[in-house]
Amino acid sequence: MFFRRSIRILPFTAALLLLWAQTSPPNTYVDSKVCALCHAQIARTFALTGMGRSFYRLDAAHVVEDFSRGNPFYHQMSDTWYRMDRKDGTVSQRRWRIGPDGREIAVEESSVDYVMGSGNHVRTYLHRTSRGALIELPLAWYAENGGVWAMEPGLDRDSVLPPRTIAYDCMFCHNAYPRIPANHDESGAEPLYAGDLPEGIDCQRCHGPGGNHVRAAQQGLPAAAAIVNPARLSADREMEVCLQCHLETTTQPLPHSIVKYGRAPFSYRPGEPLANFEIFFDRAPASEYAGGFEIAHSAYRSRQSLCFLRSGGKLICTTCHNPHDIPRGESASQHYNSVCRQCHAETLRASVAAGRHTANTGCIACHMPKRRTQDVIHAVMTDHLIQRRPPAGDLLAPLSEQATVYEKPYRGEVVPYYPADLPSTGEGALYRAVAQVSQGSNLAAGLPRLAAEIASQKPAEAEFYVELGQAWLSAGKPANAVTQFAEAVRRKPGSPVVALNLADALTQAGQPERAIAVLRTATRTAPADALLWYQLGITESSAGHDAAAIAAFEKSIALEPDMAESHNLLGAALAGAGDLNRAAAEWQAALRVQPDLPEALGNYGHLLAAQGDFAQAVFYFARSVNRKPGDADIHTNYAVALASLNRFADAQKQIEAALKADPKSPEAHSFQGILLDRQGLQKEALSQFLEAISLQPDLGLAHLNAAKILAAQGDSAAAVQHLQRAAASGDPSIERQATALLRQLGR
Repeated sequence: MFFRRSIRILPFTAALLLLWAQTSPPNTYVDSKVCALCHAQIARTFALTGMGRSFYRLDAAHVVEDFSRGNPFYHQMSDTWYRMDRKDGTVSQRRWRIGPDGREIAVEESSVDYVMGSGNHVRTYLHRTSRGALIELPLAWYAENGGVWAMEPGLDRDSVLPPRTIAYDCMFCHNAYPRIPANHDESGAEPLYAGDLPEGIDCQRCHGPGGNHVRAAQQGLPAAAAIVNPARLSADREMEVCLQCHLETTTQPLPHSIVKYGRAPFSYRPGEPLANFEIFFDRAPASEYAGGFEIAHSAYRSRQSLCFLRSGGKLICTTCHNPHDIPRGESASQHYNSVCRQCHAETLRASVAAGRHTANTGCIACHMPKRRTQDVIHAVMTDHLIQRRPPAGDLLAPLSEQATVYEKPYRGEVVPYYPADLPSTGEGALYRAVAQVSQGSNLAAGLPRLAAEIASQKPAEAEFYVELGQAWLSAGKPANAVTQFAEAVRRKPGSPVVALNLADALTQAGQPERAIAVLRTATRTAPADALLWYQLGITESSAGHDAAAIAAFEKSIALEPDMAESHNLLGAALAGAGDLNRAAAEWQAALRVQPDLPEALGNYGHLLAAQGDFAQAVFYFARSVNRKPGDADIHTNYAVALASLNRFADAQKQIEAALKADPKSPEAHSFQGILLDRQGLQKEALSQFLEAISLQPDLGLAHLNAAKILAAQGDSAAAVQHLQRAAASGDPSIERQATALLRQLGR
């Protein structure tokens, strides 16, 4: 006997949709303008939200700034000027300083190609390079007090910091998904963007790719099932649509999250578990930073609220917020207060009747007050931690950036935050260990943990070995790092990121020839990678291949003209080859990009001093030692320049700083001897010259000066010995003086 299985007959439209889905092309992202054809009202109101205005070109329709007010802007701490210029429909940002001769120096002008930020709180100006990188310009516009110009967060310092690129995690939360060039989507790759950039967070960031949805609608098929509707997801998945961007434990180095290895930067899809894409971390609960308030803390603080904790998962972001239409002004207050009363109306009435609460029903103002954020000190945000009473003090009082945690990074255990139950074994243990070392928060304890987990589990992903290698470099063990990077190469042989790390470790380990081989192979695979050429220049220089180093630095600059370090090192290589004019041009180029790069300041100051321009030289030396106070060579050169201007007391301070930075600096001891000799302290001066000679036996100037004192003291035999060493020093000026003194002594 044959038994027929029961057959479920699908409704016609559902069956057709299923067949269509099985035969249609892969679901893809579409131009979000298509969404507005069917969802016009939602598109209109969403375009007015902060998300809809999160990223755009700065055209006449988007201008909210008053360019005539407070412009130009003088940043007193760094002694730097900035100006926003508008001309022929374009906007640019200009930066300059006034040099010691009254002329402008370190001049840099960049077009404003995009704006990041709705303008509700802050607008960040971005310049797009020819290679597709986005550079954050240092001057920003803040909405407080009717609109003010001020520095970007973290830049309110006594120096100009290096240019900051817009990383993928920044773009992830401020825009629709962009396209990435080939070989730039792996962890650690340089963030570059291809083609035209989207302008603003779009529908698909919350609803997923719209290709199937649009095609279904065009073909007259039921389209709702072909796209994600967050309201139909479980509470956890629905909230994660918001958490993908609004969950950040801290903006400070920790790390606050790690995108899982193997996932591309823009590969999260609404509806999938967020933990499949990204793992979030936090500082230990008892740390001194607990209770901090930062600009991206809305979900983080909300999740600490008793209302959230006791809701059983019912209180989520969309309980209060309609992402398609954000109320403003008085209507916003009425809306949010009405949400509170959905749960607290009876409690409020009883509390008012008992005299424990005022009749005022303005819940938000007291229980979710607006506060100034610690990381973006010109921004005021709603604190989403729902509290019985607001914190004490003036929550809107101005803050100094120096008082924030920028100056004191967290050090301690990095703990899983979301998901909180990240396993302590297997893959979870690996990511837990990576979190300890990746930004140095818990390096000493985390390094052996990561090493042990990798040795035990032998993960397939190359990124784990890269993280361990970088941790070994941070710990000063380049040989150990080489082993891990080599293992990463075996797992990902064509990766420019891995090759760059391996070459760096080999160079630091004293194996430049091996590093050169790695980099030459990598540059053939990725010839447009400026960082590979830059590292090749460093490595060729370490191996003594001066011409090859110059060629590599030139190639890196041709690919990325705004790489200050390449300009500086090319200048040093050219100076070593005797081409001082080109060296000066490269150091000036480095300082145009990064005006406070200490090595370039010191190198250019040294060149100016060698040319006899001591007044200009001390200007650059002063800025250099301010940025790098532990560099004995710069302090010594600064002391020489000051003494040449007869500023001997200042020169003495600098030479003392040099000896404090490096008690074994022969040049510092030698110049200290010169200063003491000038004061008539010959005995002390001779001691310094002899100390310099003991540290560097062929230091001709120290031999010459020691000989002069010894000859004056009548010890001709000892003087002759030093003069003979000075005459053989290779320095023509020292040789001439030594030879002349030898003749005077009858030798």
